[in-house]
Amino acid sequence: MDAKGWVLTAVEKLGWAGEREIVRWLDEAGEELSRQELQKALAALLAEGKLEQKGELYRRATPKGARSAFDALFEE
Repeated sequence: MDAKGWVLTAVEKLGWAGEREIVRWLDEAGEELSRQELQKALAALLAEGKLEQKGELYRRATPKGARSAFDALFEE
């Protein structure tokens, strides 16, 4: 698994999490990432829309597909 995959898995498991919590989870899982690698992975996942950021915390982005399909179905 690449750095983005590890970071995404960590954020999924933790819910809202900051960089410290993500690094701690990765260490416990046996995966070591430098701060620079972590920040690059977070930036890439944010750009891809896979993560949301609120202040210094990150979480898995909520899926928008089901909501937009529901809205399109009942749109007047």
